[in-house]
Amino acid sequence: MQTVMKRDTDTLLSFAGPEMSIAVSCVHCAVGIDSSSDMIRNPMLRIAYEHEVNTLFHRSKLCNNFNIEQWYSCKLEDCPPDVSAKFIQLDLDGGTSSFLDQSYQKSDWLITQLWHSVVKSLTSWFVSTTSINGWLGRGAMFIFSHAQFEQLISKPKSWQGDKLLDLGAGDGRVTDIMASFFTSISATEASGPMRTRLLSKGYSVLGIDEWNQEDDKYDVISCLNLLDRCDCPNTILKDIRRCLKPEGLAIAALVLPYKPFVESGAAKIHPKERLSISGRTWENQVTSFIQVVAPENGFEVVRFTRLPYLCEGDLSVPFYHLIDAVFVLKPK
Repeated sequence: MQTVMKRDTDTLLSFAGPEMSIAVSCVHCAVGIDSSSDMIRNPMLRIAYEHEVNTLFHRSKLCNNFNIEQWYSCKLEDCPPDVSAKFIQLDLDGGTSSFLDQSYQKSDWLITQLWHSVVKSLTSWFVSTTSINGWLGRGAMFIFSHAQFEQLISKPKSWQGDKLLDLGAGDGRVTDIMASFFTSISATEASGPMRTRLLSKGYSVLGIDEWNQEDDKYDVISCLNLLDRCDCPNTILKDIRRCLKPEGLAIAALVLPYKPFVESGAAKIHPKERLSISGRTWENQVTSFIQVVAPENGFEVVRFTRLPYLCEGDLSVPFYHLIDAVFVLKPK
């Protein structure tokens, strides 16, 4: 049995990155493995072993564990013709695959993940998840790749915009993808730790109550997964409309089904305003946004797509995902 357990440990060390290898080696030396039991008693080794045998953590088994087609497919037959005509089909591309590769790799950083879990458990009673992630540099988000953003804005290859404003930019990972298309990049963010990360990237960070008071007009204003996490989404849409150049575009991403809340410290509270979204299915709610919400706030939806809203995982899963509707809007 000792030979079998030694072989299991060697297997773990062979697949692990440097951090996991050090963790397993140190624990093995300090505590040892009970040669009289089939069970791996040491918690660190047990977690490592789970990551080895559970196919959920195997990048090569992605398509076995997740319905990738469902991430991107829209039931166009459930949409009115004028809505279905606006849909653009995207798929799992190189940029998305790179983010998933990184997420799988990070989920195996056992010491780092355990540290993140401890900090989150100690601070989540009084600090928002967003700020905790900002402190730890964890939980990176992904919505679209460089190539997918290019398809969404549908500009000529040589197009270079002047000003981008990214509302609720988080740590700036998604802002980075859009930034290469623009000369000047501004952002807003309610979380202090996330604002610090944005400033470290060289972005101009505006106050959440100041950006709509500026005289500046923007080529593109992005509002990605913010409308269902803010107090006044209709007011924000109207302010975006006012701050765009006449030929400008707004990019809005929204998790559907629509379940809005606002982070207030560690609490989640109801927003003061709700978008006029109705319907039970994803397609029903997309139709509602296009036909009701956008016109109510001075916009016309030019095109939309369905994309996975991805977030780096932890010890439990390699990544988390929700389904976004991403809308490209122009002022009416």
